[in-house]
Amino acid sequence: MLTDTDKEFLSLTATFTAGYQLFFFLIAAVFQFDKLTDFAGSTNFVIIALLTLVKKGSWHLRQVVLTAMIVIWSTRLALYLFFRILRWGEDKRYDRMRHNVGNLAVFFIFQGLWVWTVTLPVTVVNASDKDPSIQAEDIIGWIMWFVGTIVEILADKDKFSFKNSPESKGKWCEIGLWKYSRHPNYFGDILLTWGYFVASLPIIEGAEWLVLIGPVFLTLLLLFVSGLTILEKSGDKKFGNVEAYRVYKKRTSPLIPLPRSIYGNLPYWFKAVFLFEFPIYNLQSKDKTEVEFVLPYLWIHEFVDEVLKLCWRVSDGGK
Repeated sequence: MLTDTDKEFLSLTATFTAGYQLFFFLIAAVFQFDKLTDFAGSTNFVIIALLTLVKKGSWHLRQVVLTAMIVIWSTRLALYLFFRILRWGEDKRYDRMRHNVGNLAVFFIFQGLWVWTVTLPVTVVNASDKDPSIQAEDIIGWIMWFVGTIVEILADKDKFSFKNSPESKGKWCEIGLWKYSRHPNYFGDILLTWGYFVASLPIIEGAEWLVLIGPVFLTLLLLFVSGLTILEKSGDKKFGNVEAYRVYKKRTSPLIPLPRSIYGNLPYWFKAVFLFEFPIYNLQSKDKTEVEFVLPYLWIHEFVDEVLKLCWRVSDGGK
């Protein structure tokens, strides 16, 4: 069972996150201003981590380190996203939401869930009275976070440089880490989020295993909802008829950075089963082997796509 302190901290973080996201939702809805949208999500992490640490007041090493991990990562992300939106102006990702309150509300609800679930490990650790000695799980979790953060920073730097290059028009990014992964930033994000969970293992027991919701939610969100699925579909729409792009997809891992000489020679079934090359990322493939593998899953993709469209129609007021 969850302790009374666990329940108190979980309730506190959920309430604060809901209120914080509501505040920025109202700003975005009333003023149709989306330059603070990503900033609202990133800074929410900082406040949750520091709030739970200070409220408990134990200041155990594990609590301080895990809190610092959240604060460092989210502060960097907040500054990067804020600088990017100032540099590029309006974010095209929000075109569908900017003038529709329903769509905007759906976005902020998911953003709130993202913040609350990913911070579950630090919330439970900071709420705990337990303070066992530093164990292997702590070190492994910290290393996962460090590697994931570095990967995300490098991937963002490479993508930002590419987007600001005159030569990028009409091309896809394959410089730096993007040469080894089609989405290295998401790989870094997923890895560091699982690092939070692993670093909390020496503390959690019983119902506290609910912290597993955090990395699972983020992983599923990026793989099947708001991340790879949307970007792969967008890439296929833009470049699907370009032979060089099809070769690029076949040789480049969708998530885990791998040398092209290795990934490109692996059979498609192996990529799909072990390396996240899911059929929904290759619906426009013209390769016979891939098509035969993809077809049995096509109806699943269409079903999920229709469900998402229905959600948007509901938020649009039935339009």
